[in-house]
Amino acid sequence: MTTGLEQPGTAGRALDVFSPADPAERVGSVPVSTAADVRRVCDAAAAAAERWAATPAPHRGTVLHRAATLLDERADALAVQLTREEGKTVAEARGEVDRAVGFLRYYATAAIDAHGEVYPSAVPGRHLYTQREPLGVVAAITPWNFPIAIPAWKSAPALAFGNAVVLKPSEVTPLSAWSLAEALWDAGLPHDVLQVVCGEPHEVGPALCGDPAVAALTFTGSTAVGRRLQRDAVARGIKVQTEMGGKNPVVVLDDADVAQAVEQTVAGAMRSTGQKCTATSRVIVTPGIREAFVEALLARVAALRVGDPLDAETEIGPLVSEVQRERVLGHIDAAARDGLTPAVGGSAPDRPGWFVEPTLYLDADPRSALAQEEIFGPVAAVIEAEDLDAALEIANAVPYGLAASVFTRDLGQVQRFVRGIEAGVVHVNGETAGTEPQVPFGGMKASSSHSREQGRAAAEFFTAVKTVYVDMPA
Repeated sequence: MTTGLEQPGTAGRALDVFSPADPAERVGSVPVSTAADVRRVCDAAAAAAERWAATPAPHRGTVLHRAATLLDERADALAVQLTREEGKTVAEARGEVDRAVGFLRYYATAAIDAHGEVYPSAVPGRHLYTQREPLGVVAAITPWNFPIAIPAWKSAPALAFGNAVVLKPSEVTPLSAWSLAEALWDAGLPHDVLQVVCGEPHEVGPALCGDPAVAALTFTGSTAVGRRLQRDAVARGIKVQTEMGGKNPVVVLDDADVAQAVEQTVAGAMRSTGQKCTATSRVIVTPGIREAFVEALLARVAALRVGDPLDAETEIGPLVSEVQRERVLGHIDAAARDGLTPAVGGSAPDRPGWFVEPTLYLDADPRSALAQEEIFGPVAAVIEAEDLDAALEIANAVPYGLAASVFTRDLGQVQRFVRGIEAGVVHVNGETAGTEPQVPFGGMKASSSHSREQGRAAAEFFTAVKTVYVDMPA
């Protein structure tokens, strides 16, 4: 795909995108923007925001619904494009496109939900109520690992509630975000209400965050970048929302269903080649089930099919880039220096592309770098814990707090885990990854700025509350 769309302020240069499964294959290109272009784009968005805010909410919802239909009609082609630019299997890519469709449909309806409340007043005859109003221009900075789903879950609510959006997708995987924008424009959204800027992160990101027209910033990406953007946004006094890293634990208790726990752990740790902030990275197991669980887990990881992500039989595709592969291999090398040897995997296959074998360590020290640092690849570590209390202590002893899961048949253990775990998203007898659009999503500690995305929580971020007192003349 080469986009021929003319966005305000594109610099006339192109950013080429290459396949991580075959780095010699050029997948497409997008226009490149500079800091000066960002300034012009934000000015245009500010003017458009007033018109879009004045557009009746049912019409905004209709545009989102049409876009969902168009995206659904294009889903097969978009899944192939997403696989070719990002590297996840085509089945996962199709699931991601479906998620983007779901976000658009959900917020098409949310656009016409009640956006205010009526309160009783202590003053006779007074009418007291609130209403929610759009913020203006929202900057959305999205990562490469979910190149259409995350732009959708940020753009859809912002647009539904009457904001204009300037979207900066990752320069590694920009094509899917452009395809989302195309669906919205084709559905009738004015081009200046949603604009896409691509370019060097060190230039375009700060320009977007610092632009005086931007009233709010929503970001998903690394903790280091998110913290820096958060400081910059707070210094400007604008709203900011960040979703960042994770070091997500699975706790497998003695009474767990071994087959279920193994399959869900592998799904959480290895799908998307482990490139998810919600990926399972630590597998904490109690002694009574350890032997049976680990034996089955090793066999399942060893049997995973690594290969061409467009092949329907492939389970694990490449990492997104050479840089990302070297980062993951660097973590594996660091583990070796710490005296750890992987029980499965631990190297890059001898084939073109940015592949790393699914890798599993046994008996990891919970204080080691392997068990503390986010790896963002197909690497997981098994850690033994005496019981649930010890498992919770290990699970919580990291800087992050995004997602966690427990496997057990005991409802009492479930409730103790839910109360004790420091995570914003908790799964019971399921993998750590996975979200639905109607419920809040976000983390604790270093994983988040403590705001929430998705569901009704999105209205909290993408709107401002106005409180109205009405006292009628006597």
